[in-house]
Amino acid sequence: MSSRQDSVGKGRKTTAKSVATPPAGLDVGGRLREIRKAHGLSQRELARRSGVTNGTISLIEKNQTSPSVASLKRVLDGVPLSLTEFFDVGEVPDRKVFFRQDELVPVTEGPLDFRRVGRRSDSTLQMMVERYHPGADTGRVMYRHEGEEAGVVIAGHVEITVGEERRVLGPWESYAFSSRSPHRFRNLEDEECIVISACTPPSF
Repeated sequence: MSSRQDSVGKGRKTTAKSVATPPAGLDVGGRLREIRKAHGLSQRELARRSGVTNGTISLIEKNQTSPSVASLKRVLDGVPLSLTEFFDVGEVPDRKVFFRQDELVPVTEGPLDFRRVGRRSDSTLQMMVERYHPGADTGRVMYRHEGEEAGVVIAGHVEITVGEERRVLGPWESYAFSSRSPHRFRNLEDEECIVISACTPPSF
């Protein structure tokens, strides 16, 4: 690890902001409960499938805890359901080719602001505009899934951990790895970081 990365990791204190903040007005607990019941799953069965505790699912459904992106993704993998499908309530997949800035699909909002290009449920490619506000973190519990992903940092800096490797990337630096490796993204800087990413098959 470079001296710059050492100083970032040791010298800066940040408050982790890994909560998977949904688009405004969405009842996360109610939405999860609705989806679980629609798939005929008890809390215990969903817990078994996803590898989280029954108590955690109960707390999420009661809106007594706000899950991190990684934690919510892990729960939804037990259904299975993508984050885009979870947050995109009542929308019909479209066949648009071109998109304005305000037509990107919100996946999460807040410190972690992820926007997906298009909402086609049958797409085998996911492209995202990811904004990491200062202190934003995908969560201490690293997540993994099938497929592979890659991205380019457009502005700011982001610390990326993949397995045992960790690196801070700046503008026009990039990454590519198998999504089966546990991974985590954090913004340790005082400025916003913007990443353009691609993943296949879609994970969000």
